Amino acid sequence: MVTRRGNSGTTVIKVPKASAWQPATVVCIREETPRVKTIRFAVSNWPGHLAGQHADVRLTAEDGYRAERSYSIASPPEVSVLELTVERLDDGEVSPFLTGQLEPDDAIQLRGPIGGHFVWSALERRRSLLLVGGGSGIVPLMCMLRHRRLSGSTVPAALLYSVRAREDLIYHEELTDLARNDPRFTLRTTLTRDSAPGWSGRVGRIDLPAVQALLEGLGGVADSFVCGSAGFVEAASALLLQAGQPGDAIRTERFGPTGT
Repeated sequence: MVTRRGNSGTTVIKVPKASAWQPATVVCIREETPRVKTIRFAVSNWPGHLAGQHADVRLTAEDGYRAERSYSIASPPEVSVLELTVERLDDGEVSPFLTGQLEPDDAIQLRGPIGGHFVWSALERRRSLLLVGGGSGIVPLMCMLRHRRLSGSTVPAALLYSVRAREDLIYHEELTDLARNDPRFTLRTTLTRDSAPGWSGRVGRIDLPAVQALLEGLGGVADSFVCGSAGFVEAASALLLQAGQPGDAIRTERFGPTGT
């Protein structure tokens, strides 16, 4: 997956070729929030992945009807198991089954990894890292942070994470521990609804001063990754541009009700 060429030490990252549809067996399931679960799979012929890629999941009903959805990969490239973090959408065709009916030892059909644009590699990137996530858009960004930690990267990083309410914070404990133990990582979370008792973070939507403050702490221009709903991504990208980020330093991924 990684090759090195030339005397300059340039590292060229190759995107793994996606596997064909294959069975993936559930190892365990853990609850992240009341609506979000992380599912760990064992996949026999997984080709490896880069931080930021996703996998396709396919369910087949008894009558032959099939439904497919894409989910960002939560587990970093350094581990052998594959984890998908899934938010339950009440009107969804796939997420209610994955979060409500799937059990350990069950098997589903899965293929991947998919995507080559919204990826970050500690071997390739040397510039500071700014991550901006809304809701379950945190998943591929968390994969990047886990990869950064396990690879031993010392690149300064910051995460600006926006959710509706405190109970919607995914990976809250892990992110808090990371911010506490890594002086080169800055975490800023904000709730778009009224804060819960004891909440000491920000309240309200992300804004230009928040983005500017994080960029200043990172030393200026940073590799910026934005993930969330279409509206969130549009607003966050506009703020990054206003803060002086060049367009080619910003990569975005957006999702909708069907996970597209």
